[in-house]
Amino acid sequence: MAQSNQLLAHALATLKEHHIRVTPQRQIILTYLVTHHNHPSVETLYTALSAEFSNLSMATIYNTLNLLVDLGIVIELPNDNGGLRYDFYGKPHYHVICENCGKITDVFAPDFGAIEDTLNREAHDQTGYLITSNHVEVYGLCPECQQKLHIDPARKQWSQTTADPK
Repeated sequence: MAQSNQLLAHALATLKEHHIRVTPQRQIILTYLVTHHNHPSVETLYTALSAEFSNLSMATIYNTLNLLVDLGIVIELPNDNGGLRYDFYGKPHYHVICENCGKITDVFAPDFGAIEDTLNREAHDQTGYLITSNHVEVYGLCPECQQKLHIDPARKQWSQTTADPK
């Protein structure tokens, strides 16, 4: 809880640094994103928040999310149906995405910041691009889909690519 409060305070400070007013709507949307790791769509946010904040509109949610994305506080993740889902990016992490159901799970690796730096440096060195952001995604089958599809979780697809050829 203390870490969530610190992350929220930092995100709100970022708004203020950019001379953006911290409205109740922006604060409630940010609070939801900081405290939930469900990578919500606009519709999910609206459903979750409109009951406690009756004058919250879909347009306000879209506009707030676009602002938060522009400031780098929130990232957009493609949805399996062509839409977008959103993720608070206060603590660097990457995503594992289920190829069957589309579930997105955060992975907080202790050295991910160093990995990001290496990726950005390599991308710049090889292409000359000015790197402004990155999103690392790993794909597979979540435990629930493995169970539904009767797949043995001991089967490690990733180990086949790293195994020595015979």
